[in-house]
Amino acid sequence: MASPSPKSPEQNEKTKQYDRQLRLWGDHGQAALENGHICLINATALGTEVIKSIVLPGVGSVTIVDDNTVSDEDIGSNFFLECSSKGLNRGSEALRFLIELNPAVQGHAVQEPPDQILQENPDFFKSFTVVIATALSEKTIQDLAQHLWDINVPFILCRSVGFLGSFRIQIKEHAVIETHPDNEQVDLRLDVPFQSLADYLNALDIEAVDLKDHGHIPWIVILYKAVQKWQVSNANSWPMSRKEKNEIKDLIQGFIRKDENGIPINEENFEEALRAVNTALVPTFLPVRIQELLYSSSATNLNKESSPFWIMCSALRGFVEAEGKGKLPVRGVLPDMTASTEHFIQLQNIYRSQAAMDAEIVYRKVQQIVAQLHCDSISEADVKLFCRHAHDLYLIKGSNIATEYQLGGSVASYIARYLEEPDVMMVHYILLRAAEMFRSEHCRAPGDWEPEGDISNLKTCVSKLLSDISCSPFPKDDHIHEMCRYGGAEIHSVSAFLGGCVAHEAIKIITKQYKPVNNMFIYDGSSTNTATFTF
Repeated sequence: MASPSPKSPEQNEKTKQYDRQLRLWGDHGQAALENGHICLINATALGTEVIKSIVLPGVGSVTIVDDNTVSDEDIGSNFFLECSSKGLNRGSEALRFLIELNPAVQGHAVQEPPDQILQENPDFFKSFTVVIATALSEKTIQDLAQHLWDINVPFILCRSVGFLGSFRIQIKEHAVIETHPDNEQVDLRLDVPFQSLADYLNALDIEAVDLKDHGHIPWIVILYKAVQKWQVSNANSWPMSRKEKNEIKDLIQGFIRKDENGIPINEENFEEALRAVNTALVPTFLPVRIQELLYSSSATNLNKESSPFWIMCSALRGFVEAEGKGKLPVRGVLPDMTASTEHFIQLQNIYRSQAAMDAEIVYRKVQQIVAQLHCDSISEADVKLFCRHAHDLYLIKGSNIATEYQLGGSVASYIARYLEEPDVMMVHYILLRAAEMFRSEHCRAPGDWEPEGDISNLKTCVSKLLSDISCSPFPKDDHIHEMCRYGGAEIHSVSAFLGGCVAHEAIKIITKQYKPVNNMFIYDGSSTNTATFTF
């Protein structure tokens, strides 16, 4: 049978409010979110949709930087402004309505342009967990991106024009311990059982078990016994090929008992063992991507400024080389299975005890490194979490938006390579960049006043961008005509979709759970197509 359900604790109001998201990122993820401080630059329709989806799950604080006054266009596209807001500061008005969604969130409004803040008070941005910006000029984008890169604050640049939208994540280095993979590989160690597991497995004799208990043997035991029997005639090798695994299945079929009429008894645990052959008989090994992390220069050349992630990687490498004998710590998590309560709890305790012992060894190594470097301590809970998810560690090393805007060699060749494909989404990236260039030159969006007259000017901007990356002009002007037809307007449905996506990415960065987009996301609302690119 399955593991016994834990007694549900009494839920307080906060737990009830955040119940669904707590199932996604847990108490520690929620605590990280509540300690987060988001800065939004410009409360456009897109900007407010982003903040809405961050305020609702309970981010700690939000600061909106916006020196614009509310216009008729804002009221027409922004659900967080009303007619009485016209002529007032857009950031303050939007914040007033956004905070009503969740009174637990702190809100602040700054009525200064971002470029002025950059010049007069650059330290302003150091206090934020993530900075999100939309509707900025080209120069401000580059200056802000470079500054945030230098002070190592994550930055998300968003755009929403007509049916097109995009966001670009700039982050120097982002380590994810809890990646929450869709198909997490079980860690059973049946090929290299640790001592307590080996003792338990060897003590059970399937063929000697009473008929009434036969259907309660954990499938892990059944699988192990089948492999043992197979190894007798296969030189103690490990079944790897499809043929060999089919032979294991035949042996499991042979374990199934029959009634007095010779008909196999239907026992669910043996069915589970048959289904698990292909997934559970994967040999225990150190994944190449994890090995690359453990032996990277950041993990081998530590200093006082090294992050806790790299310190734990260094300690983990020490464990793998010594006590682990080339293997990562035991994860300590059992899959659900049909078994008696006694068998399941005993087996569960065996795996959990070994996982705790392995994590304790890594924790001692972490303490030694911390003492040598004289840096901040790392909690035992963090080390245990790290060891439990060591099989799926993930690291992103991002790139600077300011460098991307210069269209240097590698960026230019990357864009040019994608533009060679027909109907590729990279075309929309060029159009959005060209619209920014047009706005910088003409102080308005293309098509804002004269849709027909702006087509040639926007085409010039597109041609300049394509020339910078050594690409030929677009064969058709359809996309350029469409961009001018938008007139720089935000369509709320597009902004709402994109705002939700950006909020998800910001939450991933704050909680350090789940893999964020790396690093450009483009959305075409007219076709509902999306694409990601890595500059």
